[in-house]
Formats: sequence, structure tokens, C-alpha cells
Amino acid sequence: MKQQVNTSVIQMENEDLRVLLTETKETVAKDIKPNTFSVSDLWNIQRNMKPALRTKLTDRWKM
Repeated sequence: MKQQVNTSVIQMENEDLRVLLTETKETVAKDIKPNTFSVSDLWNIQRNMKPALRTKLTDRWKM
């Protein structure tokens, strides 16, 4: 197998390079209550999908 590799040389201004390499200070959100996803939530999602699918199929075939 033949492979050809071209080296990439990017010309960049010093100011642009400095902006890209500067450290960004981030804040961490506090007092956030984590979302809990239980088995009953999944069961409700699946239960609600069945009638929607049935309606879609009956509309398609005009039943």
C-alpha cells in the first residue's frame, strides 16, 4: 500500500497563538441537584411510546 504524507506548516501571528494558548478560568456550578433517572422513568417513556407508534401506523395505513 502506498502512503503519501504531506507535512503541514501553519503560519500564525504571535498574538493569535498567545490567545489560543492562554489558560481559561472556569467556574464550577455549586448547589446543583443531580438528576436521577430511575427504572420507573424508563418504563413510563416506553409505555407512552407504544400508543404514539400505534397511532402513527394506523394513520399511515388508514385503519
